[in-house]
Amino acid sequence: VVGAKLGTEAINTSLLAGVIGFVLVLAFMIVVYRIPGLAASLALCLYVTVMIICLNLFNVTLTLYGVAGIILSIGMAVDANVIVFTRISEELGTGKTVRSSIKKGFEKALSAIVDGNVTTLIAAAVLYFLGSGTIKGFAQTLAIGIILSMGTALFVTKFILNALYNTGLDHEKFYGVKKEGKIFPFTKHGIKYVIVFGVVIVALVASLIIGKAKTGNSLNYGLDFMGGTSTEIVFSGNAPSNQELEQLVKDSIGKPGEVVQMQGEEAAIIKTEVLSLAEKAKLEAALNEKYGVSGEDITSTSISGTVSGEMKSDAVVAVLVATVCMMLYIWIRFKNLGFAASSVLALCHDVLFVLMVYAVSRISVGNAFIACMLTLVGYSINATIVVFDRIRENMKEKLKKDSVEDVVNSSISQTISRSINTSLTTFVMVLALSVFGVSSIREFSVPLMAGIVCGAYSSVFLAGTLWYHINKLRAGKEQE
Repeated sequence: VVGAKLGTEAINTSLLAGVIGFVLVLAFMIVVYRIPGLAASLALCLYVTVMIICLNLFNVTLTLYGVAGIILSIGMAVDANVIVFTRISEELGTGKTVRSSIKKGFEKALSAIVDGNVTTLIAAAVLYFLGSGTIKGFAQTLAIGIILSMGTALFVTKFILNALYNTGLDHEKFYGVKKEGKIFPFTKHGIKYVIVFGVVIVALVASLIIGKAKTGNSLNYGLDFMGGTSTEIVFSGNAPSNQELEQLVKDSIGKPGEVVQMQGEEAAIIKTEVLSLAEKAKLEAALNEKYGVSGEDITSTSISGTVSGEMKSDAVVAVLVATVCMMLYIWIRFKNLGFAASSVLALCHDVLFVLMVYAVSRISVGNAFIACMLTLVGYSINATIVVFDRIRENMKEKLKKDSVEDVVNSSISQTISRSINTSLTTFVMVLALSVFGVSSIREFSVPLMAGIVCGAYSSVFLAGTLWYHINKLRAGKEQE
């Protein structure tokens, strides 16, 4: 039961976050990528328009998480454009003409864009088929967004870019010429990256143990996973103290309740065991009598223990199924088990890190947790595939004097600007959600921001280095 006041506030703040994030992303693209950035910005405007049409055409139920999915997909839509523009500037750096560079840039970016988007679509599909009703809306909007973003990047952006070129904007200064950059010795620091991985695992275990000792649960399981009734109240002034509200709950319905104050908002959440309609009415009457709170200021959610148990098991199955499916796809596409194994290890690092964020911050673990983890899985794999695609390409073109280690280091160095820029634009979109969104959206966006930062780290420092050492180990065994 969603109070009208809370429902309207949730939608309005999420849409505000989308507009602010979208404007910032467009400004970033134009400043950094110049004419290609302008072309991408125009294509992104068309993308948002078509996205809204598709939501109406397919009659997608727009839940709060659905709005989050749209906003997130806008941030991810930039990724394909960034890959293309990086390729164009590299081609210009080799001395090719602008027209030839545009053509080659789109051709060379195609495989990375397709592979990256397919893996994210796998995560969205698993989320849709194994997730609950509210998360299905998120999966639908995310999947539609990924398909549209790929289409706009490969066709619409290309059309607009060629049109701008034909209007006289044909000088290479408008497109950016990427000179030969510094090659960083990533593979030589593999031990350090493994130590960081180990620290994450130790920190996770420690936080789970501490959480268990303090609260009886390793993680702060929300209503979705524990069962019960959650009542969210918006007050006209400052919210009463936790003790005062807990006493009111006990006096009105005769059952204990745990109160969670919502920082920065004039609101509080009361968690109890599952309440009957009569008990909900008593609690609402008591709140109205003492604080003047009306029905439109209250949102009440009840989930039985059986349903919450199913949700918890579905979450584990969804993450495992998505991971296995993506690993198989990478194995088939790259024809190398080392790529699949190293991508999963890098992914494990990201998942464990975000799990640690949940454990340390005590953010509620529920339906938003499933959406966050599966989005992270798809996003992190997408970033890793860009690096792997460059390694695969450079391995085919490498000279005899070049070692595999040289190829890996140069491939990671060549894609590092893309990794940073794409992560930054997506981070901005999710940050806008966190700053302007309501508490339930904030519980989704804060861990996701941590996941985006961690995913950028693993794609740059871990994935390629792990592949190199796994490949080296396999080569040594074959020689034996």
